[in-house]
Amino acid sequence: MTAAPLFQRVAIKRTIDKLLDATIFLLLLSLLGYRLHFLATNPFNFLHFTAFLCESSFAFTSFLLLVIKSNPFHCITYPHRLLERNRVQEIPAVDVFVTTADASLEPVIITVNTVLSILAVDYPVDKLSCYVSDDGCSPITFYSLREAVKFAKIWAPFCKKYGIRVRAPFQYFADSSRADESKEFQHHWNIIKGEYETLCRKIEEAEEAWDSRDLPFFSGTDSKNHDPIIKIIWENKEYENVLPHLIYVSREKRLKHSHHYKAGALNVLARVSGLMTNAPYILNVDCDMFVNESTAILQGICPFIDPINDKEVAYVQFPQRFYDGLKDDLYGNQLIVDMEVRKFSLALLFIYYCY
Repeated sequence: MTAAPLFQRVAIKRTIDKLLDATIFLLLLSLLGYRLHFLATNPFNFLHFTAFLCESSFAFTSFLLLVIKSNPFHCITYPHRLLERNRVQEIPAVDVFVTTADASLEPVIITVNTVLSILAVDYPVDKLSCYVSDDGCSPITFYSLREAVKFAKIWAPFCKKYGIRVRAPFQYFADSSRADESKEFQHHWNIIKGEYETLCRKIEEAEEAWDSRDLPFFSGTDSKNHDPIIKIIWENKEYENVLPHLIYVSREKRLKHSHHYKAGALNVLARVSGLMTNAPYILNVDCDMFVNESTAILQGICPFIDPINDKEVAYVQFPQRFYDGLKDDLYGNQLIVDMEVRKFSLALLFIYYCY
């Protein structure tokens, strides 16, 4: 008997959008035809030749985007089928990389919430490891992660017992609504919230007055010139199978060498994880990327290990589009041309055809 697939592709119908995109592209081609016709009779017109090059580049970009958007689909995953097969031992291991660079610019409590949401995710704890790269070599970050593990030991069981979907504590407690209003739940909720507030208070106090004697291996370290620091904050063991591995990594830095920023930090994490856990899959997240869906990793792994469609899976990293950016957008972070190509195409064609 053939096992049910772990994911399914459902096509998204967008007939009107396809017709509009195709119409815009045909108009762009007609504009290029006009330019070629004009240049055939006026070959030395530099202005029209420059416009032809620009419009050709724009038409080529529009063609690529048209192809990319030509056949969209929604991927529906079935993680419960994976768990129902009683093949937990076949679920692959995953190493999660969390990167942070500066505790003053990236608040430690944000990094802590990201790590807590990962430690509490719905995935076999013996198949999951979390590596935190601290490029700022901050003792506060290490201390906060060590304290966070103590809270995670009660936070993770609480989330799994009551089916909490959002696993970042600060987001969860910010929502006053509760799905379960039983006395038992209210009692546990108040305990967990109190413990989280205690954790936040400890981190705030450590940031205000830090005693370096608590962590002698950070004594005298310079964030830009120090030896490597690799510490296992929590090791998952069979007799205490509560949380995934949590490893702190602050890579070696020297003033005379380039460290290649985040790319260099990820290279170090890949080497460290290769020696310690060597998971076949790696998930890289920033320090402010929380788990808002408890089964996110299970859903992400389904297409990779589906025995039916395992040869048809590919992931493409799309450029990020940032919110709340500068209005002038000096560095092009908003990717306006890529994101709003239809609007730009219509405006360009309207100007040209009116002219």
